[in-house]
Amino acid sequence: MSSTSADETQESPIAVYGAMAANGIIAVAKGVAALSTGSSAMLSECIHSVVDTANEALLLVGMKRSARKADSEHPFGYGKELYFWSLIVAIALFGIGGGLSFFEGLTHITGHGSEGGGDPMWNYVVIGIALIAEGTSWIIAVRQFLPTVKNESVLRALRTAKDPTKVTVIMEDSAALVGLLFALIGVYLSQITGSLIWDGLASMMIGLTLSAVAFFLAYESRSLLIGEAADPDMVESLYQVVRQDADVVRAGRPLTMHFGPKDVLVNLDVRFRPGLSTEQIMGAIDRLQRKIRAQHPEIKRIFIEPESLGRDEKPASAPSV
Repeated sequence: MSSTSADETQESPIAVYGAMAANGIIAVAKGVAALSTGSSAMLSECIHSVVDTANEALLLVGMKRSARKADSEHPFGYGKELYFWSLIVAIALFGIGGGLSFFEGLTHITGHGSEGGGDPMWNYVVIGIALIAEGTSWIIAVRQFLPTVKNESVLRALRTAKDPTKVTVIMEDSAALVGLLFALIGVYLSQITGSLIWDGLASMMIGLTLSAVAFFLAYESRSLLIGEAADPDMVESLYQVVRQDADVVRAGRPLTMHFGPKDVLVNLDVRFRPGLSTEQIMGAIDRLQRKIRAQHPEIKRIFIEPESLGRDEKPASAPSV
């Protein structure tokens, strides 16, 4: 027995637009500063911002494509498109952003990069503007994300989050702020020592930071793409709804899977008490579906299999996670 609710309501992509605007503006400023001063760190930061701008555009593509309605070829909808494009973003961040930044710093240290020249004050001005822009974008993203954090640390919440757009923007902005601090330190040390090594090292550290963030995002996107279950609290809540119904004798472990941040599939094995008519069983199934959706509106599809418990069956009085 199955039921499907209305299409998923898309959340506002304001955090993505904010990050895209900030990165686009400061990419130009960083590029001008890099050309004016020959700073390897500023060139790496320019590459970083260009890649981030392109990544936000890819996230918007993923959000738009994932909102398409289900059809005969994709009866469960296109929600996982968002996870696919998030994986592409992670690969781009690692391959283009991290790789080029690290290579630029390495060539600068080995003497094959551009020599410093121009007034380093341009670097400080651009870094200051970039810190304000990136910080604003980071605050917007964090404010959107914090309401989803329950009784857990922010890092744990980022790891268990089902919306990759928010996580990607937060992680990219965090990496940008760290990268700007590396650039500031590298530019300053190169200025007071006269050695380009510090500028090159800053560029390499920016590349390593981007690669670390890209690895984290790729790992999380992979988990969602191959079919990640709902969080344990939701699974336990589903089991409690079923076991507390007067017509239920036994209930199996709920099987769940995310097709999108707000699109969850649930499969339930339920054994109803003997003697119920077909009409009564149908009524009990409808009642369970209404109760589940009332508590968890993000559940869009519910499949209930009456009298079909497997080896994971548990008595209705036993807890399940």
